[in-house]
Amino acid sequence: MRRGSRSAPPVDTSVPFSQLPVVVIAGRPNVGKSTLFNRLSGRRSAIVSDTPGVTRDRKDAEAMLRGRRVRLIDTAGLEEAPPDSLYGRMRASSELAVAQADLVLFCIDARAGITPADAHFANWLRRQGRPVMLVANKAEGRAGTAAALEAYSLGLGAPIAVSAEHGEGLADLMGEIADRLPPEVEAESFDDDDDDSLALDGSYTEGEEVVVPPRPPGPLRLAIVGRPNAGKSTLLNRLLGEERMITGPEPGLTRDSVAVQFNDDHGPIELVDTAGMRRKARVEEVLEKMSVSATLEALKMAEIVVLTIDATLGVHDQDLQIARLIEREGRGCVLALNKWDAVEDRIVTRQAISDRIEFSLSQMRGIPVVSFSALTGSGLKRLLPTIRAAHEVWNKRIPTGELNRWFEGALERHTPPLVEGRRLKLRYMTQVKARPPTFVVFGTRAELLPEDYQRYLVNSLREAFTLPGTPIRLQLRGTKNPYAES
Repeated sequence: MRRGSRSAPPVDTSVPFSQLPVVVIAGRPNVGKSTLFNRLSGRRSAIVSDTPGVTRDRKDAEAMLRGRRVRLIDTAGLEEAPPDSLYGRMRASSELAVAQADLVLFCIDARAGITPADAHFANWLRRQGRPVMLVANKAEGRAGTAAALEAYSLGLGAPIAVSAEHGEGLADLMGEIADRLPPEVEAESFDDDDDDSLALDGSYTEGEEVVVPPRPPGPLRLAIVGRPNAGKSTLLNRLLGEERMITGPEPGLTRDSVAVQFNDDHGPIELVDTAGMRRKARVEEVLEKMSVSATLEALKMAEIVVLTIDATLGVHDQDLQIARLIEREGRGCVLALNKWDAVEDRIVTRQAISDRIEFSLSQMRGIPVVSFSALTGSGLKRLLPTIRAAHEVWNKRIPTGELNRWFEGALERHTPPLVEGRRLKLRYMTQVKARPPTFVVFGTRAELLPEDYQRYLVNSLREAFTLPGTPIRLQLRGTKNPYAES
């Protein structure tokens, strides 16, 4: 048998993500921590750029390293700075990650050699009482491997030479990490979250009851989006009850989408904080474009989106653009009016916001609105129940019989219009999927149904079956005339 051809032992997937061994990547800025994070996690989770200090918030992901599932954490660069400064807050976040680590990967730049900052933080890591593995990154080729030997002077043991950018030395690194992790623990099994949806392929026939398999249990996927400085990261920290994200008066602090998991009274929630989205015309820097791209990806993967708005500024045109994007992607939405404690005339402000939404977001009529202060926590207890309610609406299914009794009444109240001198004959409606609720209307020349009549049906559906705020998809299927081609 060829060496290394033995089958690997089965991987235990019963341990929840929160109980996996924690591997933290730490080091000074621009040594390739995020590139290494992406390599080890097997996907481009973190934004990577030549600009120092791109990573500000710690970011975690599940990784499989030589058969061991681990929770991998990428951190901001370690720098000496006053505690109240941005870099001081970034360092404090990194220190919290190191404090909970089962293993710290201290990453240095082999090409740059050992700097005073490397020596300083190596000494600091030794005092933390956590297991440390020294990783000499950017050590591609023979010259890089020779340069990595200088890292012995840090007193953290033998350095492991890798090149995260080129993928060199990663197999040895994964093996070393797996060997140094604590023994595996057993845990109760749990089900991963899958998005079971039934795509409409035109194979449905009139009168057919469509059955969608039940969705397996899993965390509610929630994304927080909005313009810069609307208080998204402060909201996430308040929901978690810890300073998980870097916050401050500076706009645009969050640069990457950061996912965390927590539980409310009804089960697990996977929450993603995102970078602020400015108008497209103002986004010029490559780094900001990457941040917006990560935000859009998080929005597409979410089930419910919390659109966070600075209540002191009211609803901006960009807020409406983001809301339309949420509707176009078919995500459920909750409108979060943050900084409500700073609003002087709340009655007038609430009415102005309601009027603007009613006029500009008619396709999301009835969208739930929650006003609160993420900074103080006032009013925040209403947010999660509202999100859960919006999730139920987004998943709602209507029995075909009940749906068609309503459909007959809707046709009687407002007869379909004439098209090209002939009246359309709408016969039947069925719901083909939820997430979001999607309906198909069958009838003679149904595909010619005017948009205003489609809006009438959607608005009537929303009112009759209590579907506030959620996107509703209406698709049309005409019946063929068997004598048309004879």
